[in-house]
Amino acid sequence: MWPVALAWLLVGAFVLPLPAAAQIAKSLVRIKPSVVAIGTYQRTRSPAFKFLATGFAVGDGLTIVTNAHALPAVLDSEQLEKLAIAIPNIEEGMTEVRSARELRTDKEHDLALLEIAGKPLPALVLAGEAPVPEGTEIGFTGFPIGSALGLTPVTHRGMISALTPISIPQGNARRLDPRMVRSLSAPFKVYQLDATAYPGNSGSPMYDAGSARVVGVINGVFVKGTKENVISEPSGISYAIPVRYLRALLGR
Repeated sequence: MWPVALAWLLVGAFVLPLPAAAQIAKSLVRIKPSVVAIGTYQRTRSPAFKFLATGFAVGDGLTIVTNAHALPAVLDSEQLEKLAIAIPNIEEGMTEVRSARELRTDKEHDLALLEIAGKPLPALVLAGEAPVPEGTEIGFTGFPIGSALGLTPVTHRGMISALTPISIPQGNARRLDPRMVRSLSAPFKVYQLDATAYPGNSGSPMYDAGSARVVGVINGVFVKGTKENVISEPSGISYAIPVRYLRALLGR
């Protein structure tokens, strides 16, 4: 009887789900080659590449997703400043910079699509449009605090804490500003996370820890400007735009 019981015990050990940390480790092999830095490039500037946000490849591998608020309003055309992406090659210690152009944006949901030149990057797979359940283990990979820490992709792990409205109705009209009024007139829900994202993480892919499918896009500024505008000190809470809005933008 003991050998039989031991055999079933061993089988059970193999079918148990992997811990979240092990899931993230497997997913990172698929995620990191698709993550890029968004910025502007000006040959005569030092440094020539100015970091703005994180982005990631989807679709044909030449389409890059990021946050709309991170894109520059104007470029210094006289100094030949251009929109660009940087692709870090950690193993070789080099960074490839490519030109980019803005395809289209969805400012309401703070999403933007860029088109890049050159060889296609590995494209990330998007999850379906259904909301991800609270408690789902997630990861996000990007460039926290940008070039200050070097263009090395950094990964954070956490879970989805809530699906919450982008704005909180205010009891005092004096606390309302035009941006919040607009968001209250067209409310939508975002993911609230228990992991801390930094400004450079804006535009990072948020993905399911096990499947590596993208379920949202990290947002470090746009959401907090409406949801937490009455908090005088940073709360450390992070948010992500659900992937359904990215799918809609890609489908236009």
